[in-house]
Amino acid sequence: MSAHPHPPLDRGAQTREAHRVTLIGAVVDLAVGLLKLITGLLVGSAALIADGIHSFSDLVTDGFVMAATHYGRQEPDSDHPYGHGRIETLATLALGSVLIFVAGGIAWASLMRLLGGEPFAAPGLWAIGVAVVALIAKEWIFRYTLRVAKRVKSRLLEANAWHSRSDALSTVAVLIGLVAAQFGAGWVDAVAAILVGIMVGQVGWRLLWESSRELIDTALPEADQQKMKDIAETVPGVESVHDLRTRSLGSQVVLDLHIVVPPRLTVSEAHEIGNAVSRQLRSAFPDLADVTFHIDPEDDSEQIEHSLRPGLPLRRDVEGMLDDAWHDCQVWQQRVALDLHYLAEQIDVSVYVRQLPPGQSLEDAARELREASQELAWVGRLRVWQGPGKG
Repeated sequence: MSAHPHPPLDRGAQTREAHRVTLIGAVVDLAVGLLKLITGLLVGSAALIADGIHSFSDLVTDGFVMAATHYGRQEPDSDHPYGHGRIETLATLALGSVLIFVAGGIAWASLMRLLGGEPFAAPGLWAIGVAVVALIAKEWIFRYTLRVAKRVKSRLLEANAWHSRSDALSTVAVLIGLVAAQFGAGWVDAVAAILVGIMVGQVGWRLLWESSRELIDTALPEADQQKMKDIAETVPGVESVHDLRTRSLGSQVVLDLHIVVPPRLTVSEAHEIGNAVSRQLRSAFPDLADVTFHIDPEDDSEQIEHSLRPGLPLRRDVEGMLDDAWHDCQVWQQRVALDLHYLAEQIDVSVYVRQLPPGQSLEDAARELREASQELAWVGRLRVWQGPGKG
């Protein structure tokens, strides 16, 4: 059973906010990248040039983010019933790949320059000032983007924020190299550029790893799963929870679980208990996009899945077999309702009658039916009730 979702969040407003912060970040990346690149070329700083290229790579990732947040946050449709969250995942995968490619180029070029023994000129105070301005700008856009990412619950936007932070950190390394070169240790500039490449590569690898795990439906952390189980088991009527499974779809989470309830509840009551579980979980985990629950009348967590076992007869066949066995029993002929409970690989049978045959008690009637159905191995607990029945 799939629980009815809460009213959808204003995804349009979230998308617009994500686009706005990404566009602002792109403008900052363009300005900072041009400033670093031009200054690096003028003063001959490999680290500053590499850092400028890193800033330009941010423009590519900003484009990924813009497209992915637009298409990835569209509502589910007939072809994509779980939504389009995987688009954000694929964009994050591409973002990580771009970063690793850029990182390799930066590190390799700088290593060749260092090993080649090229002369390193003092960059000048102007270049150092440019690095300081770039550092402040990138740190600001990191904090702004991260704040928006948490508000709109976008893992991709959060990844892009940390990409900006990696640019800020790389600028710190460049700044150290520039200051060292100003005092005659020019080789530090090339080492700083190599460190920039390594740092960028680490961010790219982390993004690749996380998005790949999401693509193969990796579960949420064990602590989150245990918290979900604990919350579900606090709902009145829930005896236990098992087979709880989670997976991520972009910034959202899909959950399915088995809920064990008392075995003789009505279908509607058991379903409402499941709805209560879903409401509690959605309240505690706002990222839950879909909660599917299966109602179990007994804990079958250590058993073979029901659909893989030999099946018990369904109601139409049960009534036919019982009629063959009990056609001579008066109490069966006077029945007004029949309840069946499928428990422990057997079927518990409750027969309801308005009036018992003359001189027969409920115990006598049940004994007669039991003796007449001894060959039906699937018959479990058998009871006779006087009254209109539950139907």
